[in-house]
Amino acid sequence: MLSATRAGAACLLLAAGLFTLPAHTALAAEDDADNWSVAPSSGGGTRPADGDRPYFYLEGAPGVVLQDTVAVTNPGDKPLTVELRGTDADNAPDGSAAVRAKQKSADSGTWLRLKKDRITVPPRTRAEVPFTVAVPGGAQPGDHPAAIIASSGGRNAGVWVHLTVSGPTLSALTVEKVRIDGGRISYDVVNRGNTTLTPKLAVRGEGLFGEVLRRAPRSLQVELLPGRKISLTEPWPDPPTLDSVDVTLTVTAGGGARDEADASASFAPWGLVGGVGGGLAVVGAAVWFVRRRGRGSGRGEPEAGQEAPDERQLVMVSAPAEAMPAEAMSARTVSPRTVSPRSVSARTGEDQ
Repeated sequence: MLSATRAGAACLLLAAGLFTLPAHTALAAEDDADNWSVAPSSGGGTRPADGDRPYFYLEGAPGVVLQDTVAVTNPGDKPLTVELRGTDADNAPDGSAAVRAKQKSADSGTWLRLKKDRITVPPRTRAEVPFTVAVPGGAQPGDHPAAIIASSGGRNAGVWVHLTVSGPTLSALTVEKVRIDGGRISYDVVNRGNTTLTPKLAVRGEGLFGEVLRRAPRSLQVELLPGRKISLTEPWPDPPTLDSVDVTLTVTAGGGARDEADASASFAPWGLVGGVGGGLAVVGAAVWFVRRRGRGSGRGEPEAGQEAPDERQLVMVSAPAEAMPAEAMSARTVSPRTVSPRSVSARTGEDQ
């Protein structure tokens, strides 16, 4: 059942394609001509209350026809012409109660019939318009919220019709798409049952060194209608500076509805990340320099009075004489610098 606080917001405003519920039953305006209102007439409905009703509450079995009366009040000094219609109720993406301005009704809005869909209300007068709700014989049990919308002079206002079809009920919900982004936690809640839910949220966060976040269950202050999804955010202004955290959201509601979902996030200060990256770069450069210097010094220093051979001389000295072609041998005798020790000893034996 809708809470008195939320349902008391009976007027609907047109904004971004949605009629959303403001905080008061009557829309304030400077001019009385614009301060007309729409509300349930007193003492009607299947659960009549003393004094003014913030919304309609109707309940019945499939196949019954329910009746009630809506009142339009004109406090101005000129006649007021108002158009009336019934429509399905809905949730805005943030969870507030709303009806879509251009969407055709597919549920209880089609069951509602007003005796007149256009009336002219004399100055300083209240006009009452009866309406009926014919519940289909095959209607599913549970909540089927609707609204009556009044329009005049480009302004729209409305009042809730909280309709419940008798029969078994199911309270169920799911928590989906949990995301951690900087200083907030975003998530979706979907009503999977057939009753209107008032969810409660609990938050828990575990880091590498223990618990970093805990919030006790609290009401989300939304009335989540059957089959609807809302997208909400939970502020987290003081996340850890350096940690890896698993955050779990637990959402509960009346009737035993419960679900939880989690998400993970890693936190590190950008200054530290930059310092670590710079340090790694310096270490890498130092390792490269040491290795390159080691390769250069591996050839050894030349002995005193000995000329350091170049790369070409080293290759020729190490090559066996018998493996060299004749051209290389003749070229080798041209210059003393290209003569191998083996060649010198062989020539000395011939001279003897």
